[in-house]
Amino acid sequence: MALKSTIFKANVQVADIDHAYYADHALTLARHPSETDERMMIRLVALALNAHKLQTVCDGDGTLGFGAGLSDPDEPDVWLRDFTGRTRLWIEVGQPEDKPLAKACSKADEVQVYCFNHAAEIWWRGIENKLSRLSALSAYRVPTAASQALATLARRSMQLQATIQEGALMLGDGSATVDIEPVRWK
Repeated sequence: MALKSTIFKANVQVADIDHAYYADHALTLARHPSETDERMMIRLVALALNAHKLQTVCDGDGTLGFGAGLSDPDEPDVWLRDFTGRTRLWIEVGQPEDKPLAKACSKADEVQVYCFNHAAEIWWRGIENKLSRLSALSAYRVPTAASQALATLARRSMQLQATIQEGALMLGDGSATVDIEPVRWK
């Protein structure tokens, strides 16, 4: 019998000062049996950092949510779709290969990758030249210490505050806060 995903609920209050976006998001995250808390929380961080695009890209008429991710390689970890169903933003977490990223660039207006573990630099050096031609792609590195600290915030039911200022995110649950400053590689 196959293992089932574990369901997490997160209420995230996003205060994006950089983009004047303030909203509450009630989210359901399905954590695949092979996914770590760290990776799941990076998906949540990627969504929070891009939540403002509901307004700036879709004029408030879109859907921002989690894709099937690890369960379906043809779906993103996070996506933003406008009211017509057009995929405006496709987000991958981890260290994907170049061919799926090229395919994602053909399906979405913008593609972002958030890599986060200690081997991220090695992955980037090996794939950077292959990704240079993908103009729709942006790549970010979440520092290892921050990504590992995020895992400590993971709970089956989370009440989180996400404050974004000058490109940095402070994510907290009332008792602990993690500062995340993604480094843009591409």
